Amino acid sequence: LLMLLFDIHGAVAQERLRFRGQLSATTHLNTGNDYPWWNGLRCIPQLNLELPAGEGRMIDFEASANLFGNIGMSDLTNYNWDGRIKPYRLWGRFSTSQLELRDGLQKINFGSASILRPLMWFDQMDPRDPLRLTDGVWGLLGRYYFLNNANIWLWGLYGNHDPRAWEILPSNKKIPEFGGRIQLPVPAGEAGFSYHHRNADTRGTMFPGEQDRIPEDRFGLDARWDLVTGLWVEGSWTRKRIYMGTLTNQEIINAGADYTFGLGNGLYVAYEHLVTSYDQKPFGFTNLTTFSLATLSYPVGMFDKVSAIIYYDWTNSKIYNFASWEKQYDNFMIYVMGYLNPRVYNLPAQTGPGSLFSGSGIQVMLVFNH
Repeated sequence: LLMLLFDIHGAVAQERLRFRGQLSATTHLNTGNDYPWWNGLRCIPQLNLELPAGEGRMIDFEASANLFGNIGMSDLTNYNWDGRIKPYRLWGRFSTSQLELRDGLQKINFGSASILRPLMWFDQMDPRDPLRLTDGVWGLLGRYYFLNNANIWLWGLYGNHDPRAWEILPSNKKIPEFGGRIQLPVPAGEAGFSYHHRNADTRGTMFPGEQDRIPEDRFGLDARWDLVTGLWVEGSWTRKRIYMGTLTNQEIINAGADYTFGLGNGLYVAYEHLVTSYDQKPFGFTNLTTFSLATLSYPVGMFDKVSAIIYYDWTNSKIYNFASWEKQYDNFMIYVMGYLNPRVYNLPAQTGPGSLFSGSGIQVMLVFNH
């Protein structure tokens, strides 16, 4: 009996239950909007549990929620508000030194590009958002890591409906999605091939015809090399098996480079060039949209950093500018962000209400992590 009590005590002692969270407050001023002054609060509580399952094996769980509310005002009598409480992550995982199986509401992302990412298939991270928040997807993900740094991914998704970053049509949430990825080491870098299949759904949209099963195949290629500079290429081709005019095929290609210059504390500079097209035939490139992007980041000191992102829309001859300053005090962060954009806002694969960031404005965010 005494030995059994010691065994139970040792097992409990190895379990790790952690509670953490993030609280943020935002104020946003843009005099060109219908509601010039926006304010928001967000809370993301997170619970993690780790259960050792033998030598080199682990079972762990994560549960978190996204609670937020926003109010836009032109004066005390004219305002608009919204708020939601929704699950943010809710998954369980079994892992070893080379294998991972994760099931539930989770983030799935991969690829070589930095900001203009053709392989943003399942996440919607916005470079303007310092919190890098993105909704997850419901599904099962398996990953196996070989000893030579190659790895293979397999996934199956179910119950997801809303369009993701590059998608125009939502998914039929009652039909499973599936796909996979293989990533291999190459000289001075790595390369990957990805595939995904889903069924798009036009019901409840403005597209003519009520079709709930539009089979869609998505193929992705990416590679990155760490040479004197970092270099990458990334591309995605999406084809629908049912003819839908110019929406039948979608091609997205990105090429970029980054480098940290030895100036002061180190100036990081990255450049990306993106080409997108929607075509009746594969790789027709008859409806081109072309963007270039430059991003700069410089640490002013141990706790301060300034950065900027500049987009140029070659198709419409428009430029988008975004700059930010951040300061850290232990668990407390301050972000001050400003932007100068066209009134007609048309950045590719950007989340959130684009009209909120049209024209010029300033945003201040306070973040507390505990």
